[in-house]
Amino acid sequence: MDAFDAGAGGILRQPKAVWATAGASVVAFMGIGLVDPILPSIAHGLNATPGQVSLLFTSYFLITAVAMLLTGFVSSRIGGRKTLLLGLAFVVVFAGLAGTSDSVGQLVGFRAGWGLGNALFVSTALAVIVGAAAGGSAAAILLYESALGLGMACGPLLGALLGNISWRYPFFGTATLMAIGFLCIAAFLKEQPRPARKTSVLDPIKALGHGGLASAAVSAFFYNYTFFTVLAFTPFVLNMTPYRSGAVFFAWGLLLAVFSVIVAPRMQERFGSLKVLGGSLVLLAADVLVLGYGNHTTAVVCTILSGAFIGVNNTVYTELALGVSDAPRPVASAGYNFVRWFAAAAAPYFAPKIEEWTDARIPFVVAAVTAVLGALVVLVRREALTNEAEELETAHATEDGVTVFAN
Repeated sequence: MDAFDAGAGGILRQPKAVWATAGASVVAFMGIGLVDPILPSIAHGLNATPGQVSLLFTSYFLITAVAMLLTGFVSSRIGGRKTLLLGLAFVVVFAGLAGTSDSVGQLVGFRAGWGLGNALFVSTALAVIVGAAAGGSAAAILLYESALGLGMACGPLLGALLGNISWRYPFFGTATLMAIGFLCIAAFLKEQPRPARKTSVLDPIKALGHGGLASAAVSAFFYNYTFFTVLAFTPFVLNMTPYRSGAVFFAWGLLLAVFSVIVAPRMQERFGSLKVLGGSLVLLAADVLVLGYGNHTTAVVCTILSGAFIGVNNTVYTELALGVSDAPRPVASAGYNFVRWFAAAAAPYFAPKIEEWTDARIPFVVAAVTAVLGALVVLVRREALTNEAEELETAHATEDGVTVFAN
């Protein structure tokens, strides 16, 4: 794959609007892993239990999931640029407010508002990058995954550096960076043509009536439960200082970035997307199982290693969601994300509960089982995921050349 070719159509030669959107996306994804290294510090500072603090993820992703039904509705009426700016404004306000919280209840509430802003921004950012990037959807998806990986890597690092001073500072830092992103989008991104047909709130749900898209969404639901068990529950198991925890998740994020952008495309070319996805899910299941039953050093190594499998999965799932159905890409993406983000909300809530009911190893057993279930969905539904995607490949290739996605 020559997506990194600096020539015309390569991932490195993009309009300023694309770079501005991708840069703001990095910061948006930083917000997901930002709280990882400081979860124990937040619990201590607000006299909260791990279960209460894990609700920072639950409220964030629960609102994100529901808001996915609104993103197309909003952006098809006010345009992609205004939707991005609205989402960024929400993040700036609620991230700043999160830093002023005096109780875990306030912090959870502000994270919910943050999740609404992030949903408006992230879903629209992908469509804008796909529509405006040089080189078609392949280069655009790699650029988006690069932003995701870089944000996932830098989020825990920023959280550790600022959180070592005070758990409040990472939230203020995110608000500042997103304000800069707001100014960049306002300066460099021009308003894009709106779609001829306005999107309704129910369109993403209707899109899930497509067998291939529904299969991808269900498989991603199980996978996301595993993903966010690692992200939200592991910091309590490792029980490290913000610096050490930040270093672990920084290394995890680097592997995620490298494997999503560089390794996954090459593996897909050689083995095919579904074989790569199924194999990666099984390896992730084995990894989290060892993480749960190993000693502290083993847990650290397996946490970092999980980034490689998560990076591969993220890339393949994104391509499946955007290419497997005949629904417009923004609508398909919204329906897919609506399903999978519910697992991201569930895992941070249930993992500490399962530990309370059993012990610290069983949440990882459950996470291993959900990863295997994701692989089984891919295996059982491989015909729907493969054949329909191949039939639509030519149509989407043509679509890339003539259509700008604004929602």
